[in-house]
Amino acid sequence: MIGMLRRYARNASPRGEPSSAYAGDVNGDADLSHPARLMGEPARAAMLVALLDGGARPASELAAIAGVRPPTASAHLAQLVEGGLLVDRRLGRHRYFSLADASVADAVEALQRIAPRQRVTSLRQSSTALRLAELRSCYDHLAGRVALVVADALVEEGSIAPLVAGDVGEITGEGRAAQLIGLRHETGSGRRPAVRGCLDWTERRPHIAGALGADIRSAFLERGWAIGLAHDRSLKLTDAGRDVLAALA
Repeated sequence: MIGMLRRYARNASPRGEPSSAYAGDVNGDADLSHPARLMGEPARAAMLVALLDGGARPASELAAIAGVRPPTASAHLAQLVEGGLLVDRRLGRHRYFSLADASVADAVEALQRIAPRQRVTSLRQSSTALRLAELRSCYDHLAGRVALVVADALVEEGSIAPLVAGDVGEITGEGRAAQLIGLRHETGSGRRPAVRGCLDWTERRPHIAGALGADIRSAFLERGWAIGLAHDRSLKLTDAGRDVLAALA
């Protein structure tokens, strides 16, 4: 202990402040005000939520979603790109915008869990809310009640370990539900975890994210168990999908 204190004393400035030798090796607290300021503007927030499906949309479509004029939308989108929340690419005459990565989607989903609910004032808003709660895309994986049915089935049969929101999970076997969906034990590669728990903001329990979550979403879409809707990120379960869900439950 005495030796440790002496080493600290040698690296401290005469005024008791940390030595400049530490300046390049230590980071301070995260500056939450930066992304919070970008997300806190209603039009920008609407654009970020619209892109939670993991897709890319042109500026004109995002302007309509946010209810602002195209020049205003362009200014907002430029700020989101500069702030690292969105990326853009040009296809022909149009620029398409998408979330920068899964961490941005996680942040937006987390804010949705603590944000006050908007008042539903029309049949259209009510229908949209019900669709989103039933089944939706959460970046590249499934969310909503259907996603929880799938997660519960895989946990119950021992194909994956119980999920913890925000934590890396584990694939532990290949049960009947896993085989029905067509999942493989070797799902996932590289730095991305095979399984991660993502807290569902409507169900308040973790659904499956990570490489496995992306594989499940691909299976539902490619096999016609669910179809995407053009106007929002909700997904519509087909009759074939309901049969699969009944087999899992």
